[in-house]
Amino acid sequence: MFRLFKKKRILNLMVISFLMGAVFVLGGYAAYNSLINPGATKAETEYLENQSDFAPPQNVISADITQIVKKAGPAVVNINTITKTESVRYNPFFDDPFFREFFGRDFGFDLGPRVSRGLGTGFIFRKDGYILTNEHVIHGAQEIKVTVAGYDQDFKAEVIGSDYELDLAVIKIDAPDDLPVLKLGESEDAQVGEWVIAIGNPYGLDHTVTVGVLSAKGRPVEIQDRVYKDLLQTDAAINPGNSGGPLLNLKGEVIGINTAINAAAQGIGFAIPSSTVKEVLEELISKGKVVRPWMGVILQEVTKDLAEILEYEGTEGAVISYVAPEGPADKAGLKRGDIIIEIDKKSIKTPDDVVNIIKNSQVGRKHVLLVHSRGVTKYVTVTLEEKPGSN
Repeated sequence: MFRLFKKKRILNLMVISFLMGAVFVLGGYAAYNSLINPGATKAETEYLENQSDFAPPQNVISADITQIVKKAGPAVVNINTITKTESVRYNPFFDDPFFREFFGRDFGFDLGPRVSRGLGTGFIFRKDGYILTNEHVIHGAQEIKVTVAGYDQDFKAEVIGSDYELDLAVIKIDAPDDLPVLKLGESEDAQVGEWVIAIGNPYGLDHTVTVGVLSAKGRPVEIQDRVYKDLLQTDAAINPGNSGGPLLNLKGEVIGINTAINAAAQGIGFAIPSSTVKEVLEELISKGKVVRPWMGVILQEVTKDLAEILEYEGTEGAVISYVAPEGPADKAGLKRGDIIIEIDKKSIKTPDDVVNIIKNSQVGRKHVLLVHSRGVTKYVTVTLEEKPGSN
């Protein structure tokens, strides 16, 4: 009995010790909260618990992208082109002066026309086979073939319309069935930092998907001899072969046409905004080109030195530095050195003002210009014409 009583006493002491320890710990924690950290409120606790709400749930984004790609993928096409150049002549002795002396410059062998192949991407925007892509993808091609998901054979495509300056082209294929399409979204509503998806055929690897964010808007970029004025910038990987493919938002809408990469940098790609495409799309389809109004002049700013030479007070306006022969300005009697002060009673402060007015005008429209010409101010009426060689 004594041993049993002793064991129970020890067990009771252990339980009491445990409870006293727990009370001590809880009391210390409460004292810490009330004395050491009095600002730890319920609201702060909830804030800390909800910090995960400020970061986008990766599983949700991944699921969205997966669904978008599944839906958009079939409307993205692979474009292959064949371009034939003039016959190439081969001289086995190159420019050796000894052989040139005896055989002349025309000595050699005719190797026939040179054939080059190109590849790019496009996307179907009308179910009857109309496809958008870049002009440089199909530029100069004698043969265009389009690969569409779900069809064993490639389709021959014809060029419906193209514009070199904007680097846009519409081509068409004839398919036996209605084709899947992508909708043009609103690039103007896109926000810097939002997720974007590029689908294309970089290096011939068809339907490659890359993801990034919209890095910037309104980028002016010069690629070789093309000057782009209002591109979207993204860090989604865009490589050769991606050109002409869609840049999608998380609604699965096309907000840009992937166009160029900056070879000197990593993670910098560009796309033509859908707002630019929408402005000219119907014109490309109906007329085969973008018709631009033209006044036939080259302008420069009015500097103090020029103003003094041209006997003009002030530095506002646009000086005509060149007049195209037989152009609208030439026909209206405008000369080099004339300063445009007003157009249709709107003040002209810089050459850009003139450019914007003409750009937003129409072929055949008459504009009344107030011009300072060799010390004399006069009105001149100019009738705009279609810009030659704009396609």
